[in-house]
Amino acid sequence: MSKLSENEMQNAVLQRDGSFDGQFYYGVVTTGVFCLPSCSTKAANPKNIRFFFDIESAIQAGFRPCKRCNPAGQNERTHQLIDVARYIETHAEDKMTLTQLGVIAELSPSRLQRVFKAMFGVSPKHYQDAVRMRKFKQSLKKGEGVTDAIYSSGYGSISRVYGEVTRNMGMTPKTYRAGGKGEIIHYACRKTALGDMIMAATNKGVCSVQFGDEKSSLLSLLCDEFPEAQFVISAARDAPELDSWIAALDKHISQGAPRPDVPLDIRGTAFQIKVWQFLLSIKEGDVMSYSEVAEHIDNPKATRAVGTACGKNPVGILIPCHRVLRSDGSLGGYRWGLERKRAILDMEKAKR
Repeated sequence: MSKLSENEMQNAVLQRDGSFDGQFYYGVVTTGVFCLPSCSTKAANPKNIRFFFDIESAIQAGFRPCKRCNPAGQNERTHQLIDVARYIETHAEDKMTLTQLGVIAELSPSRLQRVFKAMFGVSPKHYQDAVRMRKFKQSLKKGEGVTDAIYSSGYGSISRVYGEVTRNMGMTPKTYRAGGKGEIIHYACRKTALGDMIMAATNKGVCSVQFGDEKSSLLSLLCDEFPEAQFVISAARDAPELDSWIAALDKHISQGAPRPDVPLDIRGTAFQIKVWQFLLSIKEGDVMSYSEVAEHIDNPKATRAVGTACGKNPVGILIPCHRVLRSDGSLGGYRWGLERKRAILDMEKAKR
């Protein structure tokens, strides 16, 4: 059966159509729960809805089952594993063992490892790593300082979090060096207030967001970045997440909606990753100089390297390199053109 388009899922939720139950689930950002299409709970604002084709994806994205429509069903084993996942989420900063988690699910450590991975696609340890990373990003968005965010998320040191980012935010170095060989990359183009935009994603997350004046030139940039990858133009039935992400980013650019929080699949040097991660802590409407960024990442002599890292940012706006200026307040550089950089900054200042 072909996967449903986003419009079909939105209509099903709007009409509370029970015939779609089990075909997809939807999570509500503001409540943190996910539901069946037929759920009788109060209708949510469409911009706060995220769609998933299985329970595992919804839970991995941080949503919990709705108590009203019970989308996870009555299976006791499923609920035990959800309890384990919830325990990991609420104790992400603590050290935990498979034996400890096995007590919750009433399973042996080895059995828990197998069934948890079968359901969630990752081991309990990797699930904990993902939860820590999500909390780290959320702390940054709330304005918490980088160092405080690192420790409050359960990381024991600054170097450890940047190592975690390097492991979890991108395809393997070997794959990247091979030009994306073996990767299937879906892409979509859209006309925005900043001109044509292309967004591309692997099965792990967004790997490229580029802006330009012609779609053909944007596709060429993508092919240059991943010359050995297989490219597939996105259709809603094949890659609904990508269609949803690019629509959300377009709404952010053209209508001032919140900047979407989407998974990323990017590669860079350890230094570049450190810079990009710090950029996420700069609040919308604020700016910093290249030298200030260098000082904040404890490398005050690396001003020029910071500028180079900003210029290498592969995902425009999702990593806000546009918020970094020269020390004299001038715009500096921007790989997608200074007019776009100025327009984005003006948009963000107007929203404050």
